[in-house]
Amino acid sequence: MSQKNRLILIHGLHQFPFIMRPMAKHLQIAGFKTHTFGYRSMRDDIKTNSARLNSWLETNHNPSEPIDLVGHSLGGLIIRDFVAHYPQWRVGRCVTLGTPHNGSISGDYIWRLAPIIVGKSYEQALDGTVAPLPEGIELGVIAGNKAQGLGQPILSYHNHKRRKADGSITNDCLAHDGTVYVAETKLVSATDHIVMPVTHTGMLMNKEVIKQAMYFLANGEFRR
Repeated sequence: MSQKNRLILIHGLHQFPFIMRPMAKHLQIAGFKTHTFGYRSMRDDIKTNSARLNSWLETNHNPSEPIDLVGHSLGGLIIRDFVAHYPQWRVGRCVTLGTPHNGSISGDYIWRLAPIIVGKSYEQALDGTVAPLPEGIELGVIAGNKAQGLGQPILSYHNHKRRKADGSITNDCLAHDGTVYVAETKLVSATDHIVMPVTHTGMLMNKEVIKQAMYFLANGEFRR
């Protein structure tokens, strides 16, 4: 089995490291040495959390050895901030899962109605103002289009408003994973983008999603 880069797995908003463990187990079987990075998604802002990741690496990782990064939802935005502000690390490839790279409509609604629910994860992250992806970073983006989840009522309401304003809008433009629109996951500077029939949280346990993530980490593109 060929030697693989150390792989850091980063969870999303309102989650904890254990939610990434099923994915970590599959990746470990494939030969990855994984670490599930935990952070306070509401109490601390994105810059504090990416600084904490940098501190963990300074204590636990040899900077001469490359790392790969996989982040779910908000975790993908932490990856964006981390690679932008800590260029001293040798980053191999990154994969984001259901990450709203262009900002989150559901996050916007919640921020206006009950900001305590998203806490400090909104500004410079879910608001779409996270740092640009630096040149040379290979990023694979996986989005889901199975519309089930806690954010579905908000996005259904928003879709109704969009259809009322523009009757010609297509279903593709309204596709989401129950929390994040497919369109919100698209990033011009990303290396590759793929849409899969999974929900926002369900993608973490989906074997095909895990296979696609591993394929990108190995090849720099998704399998088609």
